[in-house]
Amino acid sequence: MDAIELLKQQHREVEELFEKFEKASEGKGEQVLMDLFARIADNLAAHATIEEKLFYPSVYVGPTADKLQEAVEEHLAAKRVSADLLDMDPADAQFKAKMKVLKELVEHHVEEEEKQLFKDVKKLLSKDELASIGEQLEVMFNELIQTEPRMQVPRETGEAAPLA
Repeated sequence: MDAIELLKQQHREVEELFEKFEKASEGKGEQVLMDLFARIADNLAAHATIEEKLFYPSVYVGPTADKLQEAVEEHLAAKRVSADLLDMDPADAQFKAKMKVLKELVEHHVEEEEKQLFKDVKKLLSKDELASIGEQLEVMFNELIQTEPRMQVPRETGEAAPLA
């Protein structure tokens, strides 16, 4: 699968998880909310990692450089909220509010990637290059998702990931 299609697919999966969380917030038990948060946080952590370590460095040239700097700052903001949530209980009054903030951060980030960055990347890379990067992204994501990547997030909240 090409890199952009894979990343878009992961965006849709996280959007679905946020929808499930919102529905579950209306009466489901705390364990259900915590399980959904863990899935969201793991997916976001693994997704951010593959973007920061593989995808962004491979397209950090010309017109995309500024957009990528902004993207890693957006990742940092989401990581900080995720780290806060890791220390909270779903019964905490602020838990649902922080989840709403996390969702809004992610929605904004996804919109910018899909409407701007990905279009620029398609102009920079060939289909073969996108396919090759996509394979690498998929392998790394599948490895990371097995390791509860959300647990690494608190260590990644100091500053945005370097790209160059």
